[in-house]
Amino acid sequence: METPSSNRMNFSLRLCVFAATAQFIFQGSAPAKAQLPERPDPSQASAVSPEPLNVSKGDSTPAPVYTGIETPAASPSAVATPPIVQPAPRKPTYNRCNVEGPFLAITFDDGPHPKNTPRLLDLLKERGVKATFYVIGQNVVQYPDIARRIVEEGHEIGNHSYTHPALPKLSPARFAEEITKSNDAIQQATGVLPTTMRPPYGAINAAITKRLNEEFQLPVILWSVDPLDWKIRKASHVSNHILQNSNAGAIVLAHDIHPSTIDAMPAAIDGLLAKGFQFVTVSELIAMDRPEVQGFPVAPSIPAVSPSPSITPATH
Repeated sequence: METPSSNRMNFSLRLCVFAATAQFIFQGSAPAKAQLPERPDPSQASAVSPEPLNVSKGDSTPAPVYTGIETPAASPSAVATPPIVQPAPRKPTYNRCNVEGPFLAITFDDGPHPKNTPRLLDLLKERGVKATFYVIGQNVVQYPDIARRIVEEGHEIGNHSYTHPALPKLSPARFAEEITKSNDAIQQATGVLPTTMRPPYGAINAAITKRLNEEFQLPVILWSVDPLDWKIRKASHVSNHILQNSNAGAIVLAHDIHPSTIDAMPAAIDGLLAKGFQFVTVSELIAMDRPEVQGFPVAPSIPAVSPSPSITPATH
């Protein structure tokens, strides 16, 4: 039988047990509360937030973290870079071209010749050299096989009129006939229509140039190196003149109707090849022609050769 005093004892004991239990629970939960992140203070937030990592699928490389320090801009290069230069606009007349590289064109007028032109073609073939032949239409009619061989071996063939007259002295109708008949003869023999024209003797004027350009779509091709092989029939003179006066972009004039000119070609061509020059056709040289750009070097130029005022047979 419980007495009032025992009841009080039991109540006090239960109260002590409850207090001890409550203290134990409170002390065990305090560390857990300390582990929770504290709410950031807005007044102390950084003015610059780091960039998020740029992690895409299959790429775990993080993007650089922005630190707030600007990277200085790269200093401009002290080496000037030449601008990209486009080919020059088509000109009405050429006596040379401004090219980048050791390229030049050698041309032969007044053929084809039954003996000299085949001999010239042989030596050109041996050396892998390409040339441009300005042929006379009536000679093409007489020697179509040689004209065909010129084209088949990779050379260019051009219009040099049909009978080799001085074009400024012709009537408009006769002028048109000279150009048209020569074009027709060349196309019939070779299957190729000429794309350039060299006037006999280099005789030309503004009206003739305009008609050739606009009516026949033929630029006028003159020259920058003339060994006068039609006048000085000496092989050593011809080869030496070509070697001494040719440079990049030059158009060399010669005539494949003279044996002395053919005799000069091995020394002239081999000498130019030894100097590092490369032979191209006139049309290829024109395609390389570039306008001069101020501030950057261009191919050296040489004075233009004016057409001879005197007209003598069997020249140019």
